[in-house]
Amino acid sequence: MTQLPGLLDTEAIRKDFPVLDRLVHDGKKLVYLDNAATSQKPRQVLDALSEYYERYNANVHRGVHVLAEEATALYEGARDKVAAFINAPSRDEVIFTKNASESLNLVANMLGWADEPYRVDHETEIVITEMEHHSNIVPWQLLAQRTGAKLKWFGLTDDGRLDLSNIDEIITEKTKIVSFVLVSNILGTVNPVETIIRRAQEVGALVCIDASQAAPHMPLDVQALQADFVAFTGHKMCGPTGIGVLWGRQELLEDLPPFLGGGEMIETVSMHSSTYAPAPHKFEAGTPPIAQAVGLGAAIDYLQSIGMDNILAHEHALTEYAVQRLAEVPDLRIIGPTTAEDRGAAISFTLGDIHPHDVGQVLDEQGIAVRVGHHCARPVCLRYGIPATTRASFYLYSTPAEIDALVEGLEHVRNFFG
Repeated sequence: MTQLPGLLDTEAIRKDFPVLDRLVHDGKKLVYLDNAATSQKPRQVLDALSEYYERYNANVHRGVHVLAEEATALYEGARDKVAAFINAPSRDEVIFTKNASESLNLVANMLGWADEPYRVDHETEIVITEMEHHSNIVPWQLLAQRTGAKLKWFGLTDDGRLDLSNIDEIITEKTKIVSFVLVSNILGTVNPVETIIRRAQEVGALVCIDASQAAPHMPLDVQALQADFVAFTGHKMCGPTGIGVLWGRQELLEDLPPFLGGGEMIETVSMHSSTYAPAPHKFEAGTPPIAQAVGLGAAIDYLQSIGMDNILAHEHALTEYAVQRLAEVPDLRIIGPTTAEDRGAAISFTLGDIHPHDVGQVLDEQGIAVRVGHHCARPVCLRYGIPATTRASFYLYSTPAEIDALVEGLEHVRNFFG
């Protein structure tokens, strides 16, 4: 068995994830390498969800009976865990959404409806990048169409990094918001946050960071980032689907208008007007994802018991090994950085002229689960002149043996297609 420095005790960790014991396609052991799409869930999270529904299920905040009070304590306790996980100055800066896409849409809509000095209108500019997930492109396109604002973006270099050579021309005095991904879901690139934020602050622009591929894999400190908003999702970090997070600076959340209206987000309602509850409840209309928040809290407990620094070191070692092994495969081209430095644990590639969907299907027949397509990042594929990629992505339970299985599987793909 391959031994690498910095690896976690994956033998022990994998025992917490029941699905990893599955056999697929006539008894083949599951090799799960699709973690950038969604992670698997440990027993601790599954048990927390089951216990919530079995013992505490009730709506939150307004009930005075014991179940309602217990459910409220669990839900708000999850908010405390998220705040501590990202080092938020206040728990009231943590807003629960259903995913990162909703979090980013929330920011875009707040700015479209805001008063000065935050309002996005036809005299202002929005800045994104060419490597964004569609969730951080489409909301800004919609906002630009609705307000007349100009949408601008940073391009990509040939090696899969942001081209910041014209940063002063892209981020200008007209820029109201700069929104970009911390770690690319398709390229794996870790972006130079400090450089971009420094320029945004020079012109007084707000900064929103999509941390969906960062929060599961590395320490995330919103105070150190110095952004104004940070979005991420629970299902990629051992939590349930249907739960996301938006962190925002307290003073901004106080000044900006709500995105959704309904129960719970109000203070008073008459037939003529309404006033709103303070943040975070101002942005959490209706019955929230209670069980999902409880599950996310359990996932955070699990990740912190292992240590985010340890997870980062584990994935760095795996990524370094994967880059080396994939370099042995003839005709394989990595799309994005070709070293393990400044990159995350998602590697996209093409294999000669074999279509990625065919690659993925043949790998699946061997029990190897990867992702194929444009990964909701079609502009990246257009930039590099490819229809799609195959993506292998690793997590805390991934092993060198699974990378070896991937390489062997790719050799089978090449032989299959002659």
